[in-house]
Amino acid sequence: MNLEKLVIIPTYNEKENIDNIISYVFNMDLNYHILVIDDGSPDGTAQIVQNLIDTKYAGTLFLEQRTGKLGLGTAYIHGFKWALAKGYEYIFEMDADFSHNPDDLERLYNACKNEGADVAVGSRYVKGGGFINWPASRIMISKGGSLYTRMITWMPVKDPTAGFICYRKKVLDTINFDEISFVGYAFQIEMKFAAWKLGFKIKEVPIVFQDRTEGTSKMSKGIVKEGILGVLNLRWQSMFKKYRKRMNNN
Repeated sequence: MNLEKLVIIPTYNEKENIDNIISYVFNMDLNYHILVIDDGSPDGTAQIVQNLIDTKYAGTLFLEQRTGKLGLGTAYIHGFKWALAKGYEYIFEMDADFSHNPDDLERLYNACKNEGADVAVGSRYVKGGGFINWPASRIMISKGGSLYTRMITWMPVKDPTAGFICYRKKVLDTINFDEISFVGYAFQIEMKFAAWKLGFKIKEVPIVFQDRTEGTSKMSKGIVKEGILGVLNLRWQSMFKKYRKRMNNN
């Protein structure tokens, strides 16, 4: 079995998208495996995934079900631990709703595999990146949040809230996940911050982000608040956190 590339997709009520996104990735025929982390979706998302495993994709599609909506960050950490236990070399984060174009997976992979990056970030804010069908208000909030984050943390990443990412195994093997505080979208900032603080090379790859056409957005005022306050807390806590996994910390 090829255990090189794993795409982690967290889901909550994504029945309109999940079959299509999984099929798209596998139809690219580029040896990706997919792990879906479902947080007890009441709309039957997990059953759709299980049916695909049973009928088409046994051995390349995997499902982890959790009880209740436990947060984006804990979903990804669950997936990271699963991926490390299996031995995958390149671990990706990607949304289920096609806001991230699966065709860009190979560009993120190439940045890590062949261009020296330890973390490849699908970036909306480097040359060649951008948006499709996103309201001006959301773009303004996102750009403002990115600028604010860079000013507070000094982290040299133009799109610190991005959620389309490739990590090399050694990065996730080094980060102590118990030190990651945030479970919502501020999780994305903290993971990049931890990788940067630990000296890993982060490369931004331009992508065009497209707003979902199916299903319901998970954005809320609480997410924005977490991002604003979370960045301040992140900067403060960084004086005490090392983020490096201890050798005897499993």
